[in-house]
Amino acid sequence: MSQATVIEAKNLDLTFQTNDGPVHALKDISLKINQGDFVSFIGPSGCGKTTFLRTIAALETPSAGELTVKGMSAEEARQKRAYGFVFQAAGLYPWRTIAGNIRLPLEIMGFSKSEQNVKVEKVLELVELANFGNKFPWQLSGGMQQRASIARALAFDADILLMDEPFGALDEIVRDHLNEQLLKLWARTNKTIGFVTHSIPEAVYLSTKIVVMSPRPGRIADVIESTLPKERPLDIRESPEFIEIAHRVREGLRAGHSDD
Repeated sequence: MSQATVIEAKNLDLTFQTNDGPVHALKDISLKINQGDFVSFIGPSGCGKTTFLRTIAALETPSAGELTVKGMSAEEARQKRAYGFVFQAAGLYPWRTIAGNIRLPLEIMGFSKSEQNVKVEKVLELVELANFGNKFPWQLSGGMQQRASIARALAFDADILLMDEPFGALDEIVRDHLNEQLLKLWARTNKTIGFVTHSIPEAVYLSTKIVVMSPRPGRIADVIESTLPKERPLDIRESPEFIEIAHRVREGLRAGHSDD
């Protein structure tokens, strides 16, 4: 049974105006993302990965083309809180506890105290921080802070989670652990996830679909549908199937550079 399309871009272009002249960030982007997909965007620095994610979140405005999120414009989807966004830095307020940070968007959205308590407890359990709600950010490791940031993005139960290199600053061991936790979270919630990364192994391990982007102006060089099973232990990275997909991603990146 086919899943409903929740994000669709058609011939999307985006040009920034700068003091040095126009910068063509995205060119002719067409892509469908279905409910429950885990889609990673990978490419060289400056290729438009983050720009495209921010465009989905209505943080950037396209110059041409069409973009719909759950059948709405990106701006309408933002107003209806159709997605949560996780930035590269955890961005937790140091004077608030972890529970207080997670509670903040719920307070802004007008949830009652009892509703806030239920939702905060639920997402803390989901990211395995159930015993850390009363701690302050400085009392947690970098990996735990990023998990708290993910919990905050999940607190109002949006169907879509947009993640901009959330694990890029973490060491490899912590990153592996968070990759495993994120896959478990995705399996439990069936969220649609858009994930920006520079790491080929991370993209292949996490994704049902990998979007390979070329250097600026950002174009889609390849879209790779993963054939890996949904349940993925870390040692799947040593399997021939994993290595084959990683090779295709690498070839897509090389091809994108050769077209520049």
